[in-house]
This record gives sequence, C-alpha cells and structure tokens, in this order.
Amino acid sequence: MTSTTIAPAALGDEALLRRYAETRDPVLREALVERYLPLARHAVGRFGRRQESFDDLLQVASVGLLKAIDRFDPSNGAAFSSYALPTMLGEVRRHFRDHSWTVRPPRDLQEQALAVSRTADRLTAQHGTPPSVGEIAAAIGLTEEDVLEARMALDGRSYTSLTPVGIDDDGQDRDRAAERRLAVTDDGYARAEDRRFLGDLTRRLPPRDREIVRLRFAEDLTQAEIGQRVGLSQMHVSRILRDALAAMRAAAAEGPQP
Repeated sequence: MTSTTIAPAALGDEALLRRYAETRDPVLREALVERYLPLARHAVGRFGRRQESFDDLLQVASVGLLKAIDRFDPSNGAAFSSYALPTMLGEVRRHFRDHSWTVRPPRDLQEQALAVSRTADRLTAQHGTPPSVGEIAAAIGLTEEDVLEARMALDGRSYTSLTPVGIDDDGQDRDRAAERRLAVTDDGYARAEDRRFLGDLTRRLPPRDREIVRLRFAEDLTQAEIGQRVGLSQMHVSRILRDALAAMRAAAAEGPQP
C-alpha cells in the first residue's frame, strides 16, 4: 500500500503527520500545509498592522510552517501546533530583524551589523549572559572597532514588538509557554541594553565628536558629506571617527559609569 492509497483528507491530523514522517510524500506535505495554513495566518495576525502586506508576511510564516512540518517528530508526544507556532513566529521575527532598517547604512555595514547581531544572540544563548564587545569580535573575526560600528548601525533599525500570544490545539493561549519549552530566545532586552550602553558611550565624547558620530551612523552621511556639514576635511573627519571609536572601545572595556 502506498502512502497516497488513503486520501489525505480522510486522515486526521495526527495520522497525517505520522504518515508524512514515515513516507515524506510531497502530496501529504501539501495537504499538511493546506490544513495548517490558518495557523500561519493566526501567527501573522499576532503581530498586528505592519508596513508590509499581510500576504508577504504570510509567505514568511509559511516558510516556518514548512520547516515545522519537515522537522516535527510525531513520536515525541507534543502537539504539532505547539511546535509549529513558535517556529513560524521565529521566522517572522527573523524577517523583521533582517529587513527592518529605518536608516540604511552601507550594504557592507548592514551585513556586518547583522552578523554581529546573530553572533551576540548565539553567544548569549550559549552562556546565558550578553557577550562583551571583545568576545563578539573574537567569535566573528572582526576588530572591536568594527563591532562597535556595527552596533551603532543596529541602533538605526526599527524594532518590532514581538510578544504575540497564540493558541494550541484546544484553542488556548499557550504559545508563550510553548516558546519557553522550546527555548525560543527573545533578545529585545539585550538589544535595549546595548542601545542604552552605546548612548552612554557617545555621551562621553566631546560634543563635536559626538555630532560627527551621530551624522555617520544615525544620518548615514559619508565622511565627505560630514566634512561639508561641520567644516572639516574628509581626512580630518576620518581621524575623528577613528579616535572616537577607539575612545568608545576603551570606555566599553571599563564598563558603564555609575
């Protein structure tokens, strides 16, 4: 008997999941996607109104649904929705994280900033505490100045409130508990602390240097444009930025001021 002898519509959810786990039949996979698509719609709806269209975000959540279908083990005894919902929410979170820039830094700096963000998330998950600038730099192969520059670029992004509440098979609001069981990490507090710490570091700079740093990383001006704005040469601006980042690195090594 082949996996498609029994029509997927005739199988219950658990039976369909078990059959797909055994056979990896694409017909069954398609049937599971169709059956759980309302859960993907629910996942997107938990994020409220966004600039991006609902259909675009539904596609992102559907990618998470496919991953959940392919990775789910029916023998572990957990409800599929308790596994799939956090997976879809995580996919939407990553989409916002990777695409929600309010100020567009140069492409190479964007990529560097995202790499720093992911490395910080990974080290935080491994050690239970946010890593230092030096630890991130060593893990990713960058200088500490590069890490500080990347973190300042991250401050120009729009962060979304990512605290949705979902449902399980019984219609109960339990996806927060499911996320805790599945160790889904919410790094919003760490990011807020990073932004606060960076604000402390820039306030230690002289006013002119602080303004040049702001123009570079908040307004995304080139060094030449900054020079025109403040009446300095591009080379002078470059030296100020280099010295400012070095000063911030030294201050970061000392830790927050009382």
